[in-house]
Amino acid sequence: MSRDEALVMGAVAYDPKVITIWDGFRAWFRKQGFEFDYVLYSNYERQVEELVDGRLHAAWSSPLAWVRARRLAEAQGRTVRAMAMRDTDCDLSSVVAVRSDSGLRSIADLKGRVVATGAVDSPQATLLPLSLLRSEGLEPGRDFEVRRFDVGVGLHGDHIGGERDAARALAAGEVDAACMIDTNHLLFSREGTLAAGSTSVVAQTGRYDHCNMTIGPNAPDPKVARFAELLSGMAYEDDAVRPLLDLEGLKQWRDGRTDGYAQLETAVDEAGFYDAEGGISASDYRP
Repeated sequence: MSRDEALVMGAVAYDPKVITIWDGFRAWFRKQGFEFDYVLYSNYERQVEELVDGRLHAAWSSPLAWVRARRLAEAQGRTVRAMAMRDTDCDLSSVVAVRSDSGLRSIADLKGRVVATGAVDSPQATLLPLSLLRSEGLEPGRDFEVRRFDVGVGLHGDHIGGERDAARALAAGEVDAACMIDTNHLLFSREGTLAAGSTSVVAQTGRYDHCNMTIGPNAPDPKVARFAELLSGMAYEDDAVRPLLDLEGLKQWRDGRTDGYAQLETAVDEAGFYDAEGGISASDYRP
């Protein structure tokens, strides 16, 4: 099978393990007789643009990348679709945490306070929790101060350094509250960034979905069908793929769905992050 016959996927290099993961998957795909290759990007914005332009067949997309890809494609009369996602991408939530001894018990108590977030482009640690606070009548920058931790800008929050720095600021008493995905709230407590029992949650978003394998407008249907078949056929019991699945944080690939992005679409519009056609409209975002 020639290089021209390969399905080409884009991935963002948010961590060195990305190379290990997709090199391993590529070797496994080829053992199944499926020619596969991948291209690494330093940020999601370029990956999205090249997917919609047809330079990629597929892209491993953050939820924010999905929102932009959908908008860009529709503006051009094209279509992208969410083919697959990890079992761990489904039904997540974000929290606003405070110190347990702070006396803060509700969203209303955050008025006039300082709230820490992750990077400007983090769905789970910035866009979604700030949207939640807006829905409860607190406008960021007017009713409370936002202290943002812009670590790994362009990676859409995949680099959790911003969330960890927000948690550290909360523990140090530098801020009154911190936004993070619920699983990282637990992680930070286990690793000691937040002392066990030292924080409580005053707000939690509704459930949403995270990453998906997005198929571009020019991807050949037979290749995509085989790609989907192979992904769904990966078994955690298979010694050859289990270490790769562990690195990628899943036990099973599931069919993609898009209804779990409704909250994020709203948050993007409220923040003016992308316009309706997928253009970058956030004035302070430079990936």
